[in-house]
Amino acid sequence: MSSGRFGVGAAFSSLRIPDYRLLWWAGTLSFMSVQMQFLLRGVLAWDLTEREGALGLVYLAFGIAMLIATPLGGVAADRLPKRRILLASQAALLAAAAGMGFVVVTDRVQFWMLLLAAVTQGTAFGFFGPTRMAFTAELVGREQLGNAITLSMLSLNGTRVFAPSIAGALAGIAIIGIGGTYLISAVISLGAFIQLLRCPSGENLKVTTKARPLAEIVDGVKYVMARQHLRRLIISSFAIIMFGFNYVAFIPALVKGTYDLTDGWVGLMMSASSIGAVLVAVPLATRADGPGVWRLMVFSGAVFGGGVIALGISSQFFVAFAVVAVVGAGTTGYQSLSNTLALNMADESHHGRVQSLMMLSFAGFGIAAAPLGLLAEWIGLRPAIMLMGLAALSAVAVYALMERGSQDEIGRGPMPLPVESPSLGLRK
Repeated sequence: MSSGRFGVGAAFSSLRIPDYRLLWWAGTLSFMSVQMQFLLRGVLAWDLTEREGALGLVYLAFGIAMLIATPLGGVAADRLPKRRILLASQAALLAAAAGMGFVVVTDRVQFWMLLLAAVTQGTAFGFFGPTRMAFTAELVGREQLGNAITLSMLSLNGTRVFAPSIAGALAGIAIIGIGGTYLISAVISLGAFIQLLRCPSGENLKVTTKARPLAEIVDGVKYVMARQHLRRLIISSFAIIMFGFNYVAFIPALVKGTYDLTDGWVGLMMSASSIGAVLVAVPLATRADGPGVWRLMVFSGAVFGGGVIALGISSQFFVAFAVVAVVGAGTTGYQSLSNTLALNMADESHHGRVQSLMMLSFAGFGIAAAPLGLLAEWIGLRPAIMLMGLAALSAVAVYALMERGSQDEIGRGPMPLPVESPSLGLRK
């Protein structure tokens, strides 16, 4: 990592690279479409069933699909032209949005269709996420990787500031409704597809293996397991995101069921975390490639977990809104820096697979949503949210205690294969 550059210009330094700028804009449009659908999916699931368990079931379908697809996406990112993978994934996201728009507009929508759309999106994200991160590392290099990943998070969270609010407002207009808003999100998704067509191919000329995908997945797991610091980071990240991030799945139930407010307020609450995320993104981008990244990541994770606990305690909407903004800042810091450290600790030949293992936390998030939804129905939504935050905060604390003496080692570059593990036969 570099010694760090400061100032507003330094915060956007990676966007001066033309090819990365194309990828960044494609991601921004894709995220905007997805964030609109994220709200629409929750609102529609609640309107169709009025059960927290149904919200969890939709995310379970998304999570299982992502759990299966993500390891394959990591292998694909290490072996195939990256633009081709991104285009196929974006086409699937576009089809899901257009399909849901059609069935809602024609009044044919049923709950199983939401599950089908969730499976399609989970599969697409399983390929899109690892490939986009690996492509980012390829386009900007290690020296600006932290900055580029933070700006990628800025595009994600920037769209979350206004996209859910726009979706909620449009869905509340009778002539547009939920179906028309789905179709608008499909048009935006088409814009992302067109932008991806302008990106370079992302050919990986270093890969010559003809091993089967399953063997490549196993190789990626062995690669991580043989490197202690990388292994601990990925396992802790899985637990933190799987439990802590699930509060998002229950925002519609919290706003409409607990605070007794309408769809527009759901959009406003969904935007709150992004406000905090955007406010922290620029100063974070100037420090993401500098010293002290590990400590900043741990602090961000603690803010994230503690904030989710505070959300469960909050009994008033505007108090919860402020808390969610803080949670958004912590989430952005943790995700940006953990992804940066993971890619910096990995060889380029394994970037896709390492990133796919990092992304499995979101598959876990989707899978955990269903039992957490049932837990919320049993003990109440707010106590369940508090338990989510407590689990995330505990995972941060355990990781920090285990790695507190090794923080200077972490992030210096690819982790060499330990001398005591020569029998694994990994490619370095």
